[in-house]
Amino acid sequence: MHDGVIAWLRAAAGRVHEQAPTLTALDQAIGDGDHGINLDRGFAAIVAMLDERPAAEDGTGDAAATADLLRAAGKTLISKVGGASGPLYGTAFLRGAGAIAAATDPSAGAAFVAALEAAAGGISALGKSVEGEKTMLDALFPAARAARSALDGGGNLAAVTAAARDAAAAGAEATIPMLATKGRASYLGERSVGHQDPGATTVALLLEAATRSPF
Repeated sequence: MHDGVIAWLRAAAGRVHEQAPTLTALDQAIGDGDHGINLDRGFAAIVAMLDERPAAEDGTGDAAATADLLRAAGKTLISKVGGASGPLYGTAFLRGAGAIAAATDPSAGAAFVAALEAAAGGISALGKSVEGEKTMLDALFPAARAARSALDGGGNLAAVTAAARDAAAAGAEATIPMLATKGRASYLGERSVGHQDPGATTVALLLEAATRSPF
């Protein structure tokens, strides 16, 4: 799974870079207007970290190496991304790393689901937020539930990641009619209605990239 996570991080960085203008435009409508710019810088820093990172040492367990990699990615986002996005996305990676390190089921599908659930819980706790408030959680929690359902139904990693991708995309779109009650968008009140949340959109992008990665 370690090499697959590297491939995913690189693919995710590419997708964020491609969609940075769109993400920024979404944020200009209801936020600070820098979401795409900030996330693009953060994921470019992750790619630079990967380029400089030595290969996993022989004897290092796959789960341990994967967790270490995700921790490094999370710390990179926290240090390089401004505003609320750095701590939120960084926390997602750090919590996901912890879940993988502690997992008792060694399968890649189970590790993916555990990481996704931990990421959602970590962001919810940090931001004191729940679903329905027009945030990234409106894509992340549905993705985690769909991934868990696919896993429990006997789905392999491809099925699990596809379920997460589809649920996240639907969740991001579902933020359009929502009234924002958290974050900068909440300052707009009723004017936040009719705009898709940029954070939820980014979650959908990241999970879409996961379906392209050979975990």
